[in-house]
Parts: sequence; structure tokens; C-alpha cells
Amino acid sequence: MNFTIEHAPVYASLKVEMEQGERFRAEPGAMLSMTPSIELQSTSAGKGLLGTIKAAVGGESIFASIYTAVHGRGELYLAPSVPGDIIRLDLRNETILAYGGAYLAGDPDITVSSRGSLKALVAGSDLFLSVLSGSGPLFLTGFGAIYTKELGPGEPYVVDTGHIVAMTDGVQYSIKTASRGLFSSFASGEGLVCMFTGPGKIWMQTRNVRHFANSLIPFLPSKG
Repeated sequence: MNFTIEHAPVYASLKVEMEQGERFRAEPGAMLSMTPSIELQSTSAGKGLLGTIKAAVGGESIFASIYTAVHGRGELYLAPSVPGDIIRLDLRNETILAYGGAYLAGDPDITVSSRGSLKALVAGSDLFLSVLSGSGPLFLTGFGAIYTKELGPGEPYVVDTGHIVAMTDGVQYSIKTASRGLFSSFASGEGLVCMFTGPGKIWMQTRNVRHFANSLIPFLPSKG
């Protein structure tokens, strides 16, 4: 199976070239086009009812699309729902924690579940993370371009919660306000941030979907 990321970093798409009998998994609605030699089957996102619930809590769909090259070699194009980048990670019996909605596609044997915390929920953050575990190619997407930060042991780093894409398992994180005091956080235009502590790697996106949506509100028609 061959993979090519095209049109990056703003309008990225993923080209998947499959040999007969090969299978690939993607989020529902990600398919742009494919050859007739490939067949699509929908299945539950996780293993069993509990696994499906865990995937949904993490912000992913409760269903998954499985593409199989049944009738010979085939070509499949996938893309995220928002303009942005796509990155490839090759897991080797590893775990990646991804922000809800960042998972685009990957090896069918990679398991998808979720992880969150009561502290994050009480703080008003939707920092419930998708837990992607196993081996094989994994493709994540972000709104805008994706950039990376490598943290050394004990090294701290602060990221706005709306710009998180993913992190390696083992990176410690906690939720806090961007400034001291609620007024300062509000006045600065920043809300909640995530304090990371290494070692490990963080992937971030250059744009924030919520901020973009809020910027459009003044231009929307009002009830008259």
C-alpha cells in the first residue's frame, strides 16, 4: 500500500494506492473518490459496544469506513472536513493521544478509544483525547498547517487547547487559565490552555476552528 499526501498544508488530501486484498480504515465522510475495484463497508468504530462508546467520547464517529481492494488494484482519495494539513505517523506498538476529530485514517488494526479527566471537564474543556494504539500507518489532520514540538524530560510547554492536534503517550498535561485570574484571561483573548511536560512530542495546528467560527458571526444574517 502506498500513501501520498497532496495539496498540503492548507487543502491536503491523502491518496491511497491499494493492492488487491488490502484494507484501509477512514473516518466516515472522508472519501473524495475511488476506483470501482474498491468496496466500502461501514462498521463500528471500536471493538464491541464499550469500544464504540469510548471512540465516541473521544470525539470520533461511532462508525468507521473500511475500504477493501476486492477487484484488483485500486486508488482511494481521502480528505478532512475542514481546510488543513495531514500528517503521517508510523506506529510500532505505540500509542498516540489525539484531540477529538484529529483522526483521519489508518491501519484497520489500530484501536480507537478515549481518555479524559474530571478536572478537564470541570474546567470547561473538551479535552477528551482519542487513544490510538497499535502498529501501522496513522494519518491525523488539523485546521491549518501542523507543526511539531519535541519536549525533553521535565520541559514545560503551554498550548491553547484549541490548537492541540496530538501528543505521544507519556507526555504529562494539565488544564489551566491562560493568565492569572479570570479577568486577565478574558481580556487577553485567551481562555484555557494546556500545560505539557516532557519527555515526548506534541503536534499543533496553526488555526482554531472555534475562533474561526466566532469570526464569522458578525457577517451572518440576523433575524429581521
